[in-house]
Formats: sequence, C-alpha cells, structure tokens
Amino acid sequence: MPTPAPVQDLLDYIEASPTPWHAVEETVRRLEDAGYRALDERERWSLSAGDKIYTIRGGSSIAAFELGSEPPTEAGFRLVGAHTDSPNLRLKPKQEAGAHGVRQIAVEPYGGVLLHTWLDRDLSVAGRVVIKGEGGLEPVLVRIDRPVCRVAALAIHLHRKVNDEGLILNKQTHMAPHLALEGAGEQTIVSLIAEACGHPADAIYGHDLCLYDTLAPAVGGAHEEFIFSPRLDNLASCHAAVAALLSTDGASRSTRGFVLYDHEEVGSRSKQGADSPFLADVLARVARAVEDASDAPSRAFSRSFLISADMAHAVHPNWSEQHEPGHMPQLGQGPVIKSNQNQRYATDGETAARFSAWCEAADVVPQHFVTRSDLGCGSTIGPISAGWLGIRTVDVGNPMLSMHSCREMAGSGDVAPMIAVVRAFYEEKGA
Repeated sequence: MPTPAPVQDLLDYIEASPTPWHAVEETVRRLEDAGYRALDERERWSLSAGDKIYTIRGGSSIAAFELGSEPPTEAGFRLVGAHTDSPNLRLKPKQEAGAHGVRQIAVEPYGGVLLHTWLDRDLSVAGRVVIKGEGGLEPVLVRIDRPVCRVAALAIHLHRKVNDEGLILNKQTHMAPHLALEGAGEQTIVSLIAEACGHPADAIYGHDLCLYDTLAPAVGGAHEEFIFSPRLDNLASCHAAVAALLSTDGASRSTRGFVLYDHEEVGSRSKQGADSPFLADVLARVARAVEDASDAPSRAFSRSFLISADMAHAVHPNWSEQHEPGHMPQLGQGPVIKSNQNQRYATDGETAARFSAWCEAADVVPQHFVTRSDLGCGSTIGPISAGWLGIRTVDVGNPMLSMHSCREMAGSGDVAPMIAVVRAFYEEKGA
C-alpha cells in the first residue's frame, strides 16, 4: 500500500537530518521554497505585515515567523516549540583510539543515550566542521553516506549470564566503535571526514560530529501502522511544526511561527538552547520592528501562546506497570497532552483546554499522559520557555516507544492528526 504523503514527508525530513545542523539546513530548504527569507541577528530588522522570515543561532537552532495582519501587541504570537537534537554518540576533540590491532573512534555519549541500542549498528559520521580557508574560518556541513564504524557487542560465549543478569555498559571502555584494522591503510576518521566535505584534513580547525545509524527510516507493521526510525524524538515534532506552518491557509491576525532549539537533551543551557534568550530576543525584535514601543514585547507576550511539542511515552504492552493506570497513551490514537503538577510540563487547565479545542476543530481526540506518582518525570522546553517569556504554554507530543534508542518507534497514523491540530492552532481567528 502507498505510504501516506505526510508520513513519507516525515521520513524524508528525518533522513535528511542526521544531526541538528542538518535538521536546520533541511528546515531552511523547505522555508525558502515557501518564500521565507533569512534575517541576520547582527543586522537591524525592518518588518511589515505578511513578511515570512527566519533566523538561525549557532547553526542548530532556528526560529521562523509569518507576520500577522495586526501587530503582535494586538494579536500576539502563535508559536510551536520543539528541539532538533537527539541522544547519540559524539566524537571527542581527539578522535583516534584503538587497541589490539583495531583502530577505533573516541566518542562521548550525548544526552540520555540508551546505550545498548547502539551496539551492532551500521554507523557513520555527520555534523559540522569548521574549515580555515582564504576568507577565514567557516562552518561546513558534512555527512559520510556509508557505514564506516560499528560498536561490537560481546559474544554471549564470553558473558554467559548476560540474559539473566543484564548488560552493563561502561561509557568510556565499552562504546568505542571499530573503524579499521591497524595496517589496513592510512585512512583515519579525520581523513574520511575531510574527503566527505571536500577539504584537506589540515584545514579542519574544529568540529561537532555525531555518529548516526545509516539504516533509513521506514514504515512497518502488518498494516504499515508503525514508523521505525532514528531521531523521532524529536524530529517528528519539528516536522509537524514545519509542515503545519507551510500548509496554513489564508492570512492570520496573529504572527505565527515556530522555534526549533538545540541542546534540549542536555538541559537546554546554551547560547541557542531553550534556556537562553534566543526566542525572547527574536520575539522582542519582531514586536518592536512592527510597533516601536518599549513595552511592545511584554504586551505581545501577554496575548501569545506556545505549543511545546515533544514526543510522549506510549504505553508499552510488555511493561505497562510503568505507566499511570488512568493515563496510558496508545500508538495510533492521536496527540498526547502531557501534565505534571510539579511543573515538569507547562500544561495547566486553561492551556490543556485550548489544545483540546484545537483538536476538536481538527476532528482529533487527544490522549493524556501523567507520569506515575512514584516515578520521576522528565521535562521539556515548555517550562523553560514559559519561564523566560511568561507565555501561556501547553506540553504535547505524539506517542512513541523506544524513546532515546538508536532506533525508535511511533504510529504512522499519528503524523497527520498532529499536523492538523497545529494547523488549526495557527489558523484560529481569535487572538
């Protein structure tokens, strides 16, 4: 059966985005195809109603807006927030390692990696390198489009009790991937990266490089009801924001847009993360560019709304006891409203009600998630962004399994409904 267009578009978006820098590049490609133009944070901005704009910070965070027919001070901002990063293995500054005749790569876990899922995968390298050329230092994206390394598991013959006692992996000693055999040639990971980006190895002055699974995203299941893919958390939410904004119909009173942050998986505390002034800076500049008043940002924020979109935990049929009995989201049953009374999520009664109303407008029935009271609750960009801006915020996400695995799982039937709800949010006539 043919894959539904929104699902195939999501698979294409993820395949084009092995790293946060590539996710921003793919987002920019889609925005520019739709008539959006880049703004430089270093320059003065001149804006008017109907402008379609975007700006990038750090190469891995992006904010995009379509300015409304009324100033943000009167009609507010309608925003979706998500994050471009996913847990993975990243190269250390000095990448070469090895022992016992094997050349390896020195890597460091990024975020809450489910380590065992990176074993026995066909891995490659992608990310950003900083090249010194005639014009000085410049960033260049790189992607090696073939398997070049593998983190090999230990044979059961040498760990007979692993299935009974469990597998314990040391991040330092057990996760270095095999790259080559010593004496098999002069190729190193640096020379492979240089070859892939078309610059000599000695021109590479810095890098931000990730391992990624070379197996492409796919639909699966008896009726193709599943998506099997890396980086669903949280590129699926980034895709929903981008797809919804670019499919909106007609002009809007409100300025609508999205922000896709890097570094959520490590706490968001960076120059371009959610716990930075990035979004506050950009929104304030937009508000003041439209209405030159010192209080324009705070007036605009009081009329604004943020949907914090990050994937949610579906109930796992093999471990259902890990879920709150009354709140067990299921794959394929629509978007999830996430709540936590201790503000790990930003949802409250009003914002949940508003999201439910947008679901109703899109003919979608939402699900609800609450973490068990005897378990710790994760968090999102929602509370951080709400704390910076004072904007009403709801935390939502599509249900998924295998979160933070090298290869995750979601419902193909959940892709279009989330896009539809976000589009209903963008197109609502009220302020």
